[in-house]
Amino acid sequence: MKNLLVAQSGGPSAAINATITGVIDAGIESGRVGHVYGALNGIKGVLNENFVNLDEVCDTKEKRDLLAITPAAALGSCRWKLGNPKENAEEFEEIIRILRKNDIGYFIYTGGNDSMDTVYKLSVYCEEHNIDDIKVMGAPKTIDNDLGETDHCPGFGSAAKFIATAFTEIACDCFVYDVPSVTIVEVMGRNAGWLTAASALARIEGRKVPQLIYLCEKAFDEDRFIEDVNEALKKENNIIIAVSEGVKTADGNYVGEETKSGKEDVFGHKYLSGVGKYLEGLVGEKIGCKVRSVELNILQRCAGYMLSETDIMESRNLGAFAAVSAIRGKSGKMSAVRRISDDPYQVEIVLSDLSKIANYEKKVPMEWINEEGNDIKDELLTYLKPLIQGEVQIPYEKGIPKRFIL
Repeated sequence: MKNLLVAQSGGPSAAINATITGVIDAGIESGRVGHVYGALNGIKGVLNENFVNLDEVCDTKEKRDLLAITPAAALGSCRWKLGNPKENAEEFEEIIRILRKNDIGYFIYTGGNDSMDTVYKLSVYCEEHNIDDIKVMGAPKTIDNDLGETDHCPGFGSAAKFIATAFTEIACDCFVYDVPSVTIVEVMGRNAGWLTAASALARIEGRKVPQLIYLCEKAFDEDRFIEDVNEALKKENNIIIAVSEGVKTADGNYVGEETKSGKEDVFGHKYLSGVGKYLEGLVGEKIGCKVRSVELNILQRCAGYMLSETDIMESRNLGAFAAVSAIRGKSGKMSAVRRISDDPYQVEIVLSDLSKIANYEKKVPMEWINEEGNDIKDELLTYLKPLIQGEVQIPYEKGIPKRFIL
């Protein structure tokens, strides 16, 4: 029997370990896999042959269940870009050599856009070189929810649940005082505003917060923004604003770009942060009321105490489906979610073509954003609501959530 290898890369999330757990479940229960290995730190761990035997460290259901609700990335991660195999095939040759050396016939890689680029390149290399003894599959992961060919991504539902909850709590704080105030909350989202849109899920109990929402899909106009804030202050004393970290002006520049470092990662993505602080200064200068900014930052990714049961369940199923598909001979695909209905919420797990996913960003449809560009429409709320449903029972130890650690 061939062995199975799983690895993960990119940013961590509250659900990626659930996907890994699904892969382990499928490998152990299939009866057709020798060992299930995990590569530490993504594709770098493969190249360094840094493996851990997961069917030993996760040998009981209790351990796997704890892993599934542990946030972040138990196997570690990396941001490593494989080159073009037609220009330099050495890395690909080395990966195949290492996989064969360890009798690995199934490789499951979970991650976002850039990770799926890795899976796609490796699967194409295998196909072009008639390597049929190794099956390569992708399993989705990204809180940004911007992968194509899937209704939504593992990790997004839990991040959205955290963001919605954070906005309700920010509102509780802000509405204590009777003096005019503006609170600007910066939410992750480089080119897709799904996470920022999730702030609208806080609109419960008759309170509309945030009152203004700005997604990176629409061009941002500073003068219009100040007008929006002034109009909102005429109606209420306490204004809460959600803004994507990646909002851009009509000419394509990030808002407040001069305040950013300008540095890029290996995939050419600029490091973003600071739009909230920039807009705080703008409101202070143009309006002069009490104003503050909040940057949720990495707290959005791994809030393990705020898990969506729907998210964890689907993430585990997606990992299992990717592994089962590889064991059955499939390769070069990604497990994905297809929504059947909103109410009742029903989905099915399918396989999607990696050529349509790698390096493609799925953005919020423009028809789900209002004409003024300062709010979202009900259609988007209908899409979002099922993804945050259900709570996960978290075990505690000495008053602190218990985690799985390799």
